[in-house]
Amino acid sequence: MSAAVAPQPAIDNPWLNAQRQFDEAAELLELDPALRCVLREVRREFTVRFPVKLDSGHVQMFEGYRVQHNLTRGPAKGGIRFHPQVSLDEVKALAMWMTWKCALVDIPYGGAKGGVIVDPAQLTHRELERLTRRFASEISVLVGPDSDIPAPDVNTTAEIMAWIMDTISMEAGYSIPAVVTGKPLEIGGSEGRPSATGRGVTVVALETCRRLGRDPAATTVAVQGFGNVGGVAARLLTEAGFRVCAVSDASGAIYDPGGLDIAAVLEHHTRNRTVAGFPGAEQLTNAALLELPVDMLVPAALENQITAGNAARIKASLIVEAANGPTTTDADHILEKRGVVVVPDILANAGGVTVSYFEWVQDLQSFFWEEAEINQRLERIMRRAFAQMCGRSDEHHVSLRMGAYLVAVQRVAAATTVRGIYP
Repeated sequence: MSAAVAPQPAIDNPWLNAQRQFDEAAELLELDPALRCVLREVRREFTVRFPVKLDSGHVQMFEGYRVQHNLTRGPAKGGIRFHPQVSLDEVKALAMWMTWKCALVDIPYGGAKGGVIVDPAQLTHRELERLTRRFASEISVLVGPDSDIPAPDVNTTAEIMAWIMDTISMEAGYSIPAVVTGKPLEIGGSEGRPSATGRGVTVVALETCRRLGRDPAATTVAVQGFGNVGGVAARLLTEAGFRVCAVSDASGAIYDPGGLDIAAVLEHHTRNRTVAGFPGAEQLTNAALLELPVDMLVPAALENQITAGNAARIKASLIVEAANGPTTTDADHILEKRGVVVVPDILANAGGVTVSYFEWVQDLQSFFWEEAEINQRLERIMRRAFAQMCGRSDEHHVSLRMGAYLVAVQRVAAATTVRGIYP
C-alpha cells in the first residue's frame, strides 16, 4: 500500500496568500467592512474546456481560465500563462496582484489573469497555435481593448499574442491591435516591451540600493529564472554594475562566486536552451540557489519559492521579487523579523504592465514612440511608485510590501467608493 500524500499547507495556496496580504493592508487602512468584502473577491472567474486536434489526428481536451478581479479603475489587464500547474486559485491570486500592481504604478487598469493547463513543450508548433487560437476564441466574450487586454506570461510569447490578436480580429472582421499587448512590432507592438519587466527590476534594485546606502558594484546577486524576465534582469543588473554570481532555469542553477559572464551565459542559453553545463560554473539546484551567500536575491520564476520551510536559510539581505508571489505570507514575516528587505512583486515586476499600457495607448492612437522615450517614461513611473511605497512604509513603520499595498489598496478603495455600487 502506498503512503498517503500529505495535503499541501493552505498557506501555499496563492489565492489564500493574496487574500491574507490584502486583509493586512485593509486592517491598517481601517477599510469599511463592506468595501473589504468587495475587494477581497474576484469579480469574474471564467472556466473553459475545449478540444484541440493534435497532429496525430487525435483530439485532446484542455482546461483554461480567465479571471477578472477588479474593473473599477479601467479595463482588466493581465497575462496568460501556459503551464501544467495552472490552477483556478493561482489565476485568481495573479488577477488580484495585477489590480494592486496597476494601482501602485497608477495606470488606469484593473487586474486580470488567464491560464491553460498545458505543458507547451509537449506540443508541436502547429498544435500550440491551434490551442492558442481555440482558447482565444473561448475567452473572446470577455476580452477586448476596452474590457480586458491579455499579455504574455509564463511560457507565452509575442508570437502567441499575435495568434490571439489575429483570432479576435478575424472573428470581428477587422484588425484590433489593442486587444493584446506584448505583440511583435510588425502588428502594433511597442519598442521596449520585451525588456520592460527586467528593466523595471533593475530600476527598483538601484533605487533600493540608494535607499540602503549600498554600492551596486559591491553587491552580489543570484537570479532564479532565466526566461524573458530573469535573463533580461541579469543582463541589465550586470550593466548597472551588480555582480551576478548565479542564475537558473528549469534545468537547474549555475554559480560562480567571482561573478558570471552574463553575455556568455545568454549565448550558451540561446545555443543549448539551458544554462546547465555552462563552462567553469558550479552546478546547483534551483532550491540551492535561493540559499546562496549573496547580497541580493532576485526570484524571477514562479510563486511560492520562498516559504516558511526555507525563509530562515535565505542568506541574502535584500530580495527583489521579479516573479509574481514568490514569497508566502508566513515566509514574509520570517524575513521581516530577520531584517531582510523585500521589494514586493507588485512594484518590482511592474515594468511589464507599465510598458504594456504604453503599447495599448500607442495602438489606440496609431502613433508610436521611440524606445528611448519609452524607457525614460518607464523609469520615471517606477521611481515615483518606489518613492510613494517608501513614504507609506516609513509613515506607518511597516515593510516595503505593506507600504506598497497601502498605496495600491487605498487607490482602488477610493475609486470604488466614488463610483458606488450599481444599481
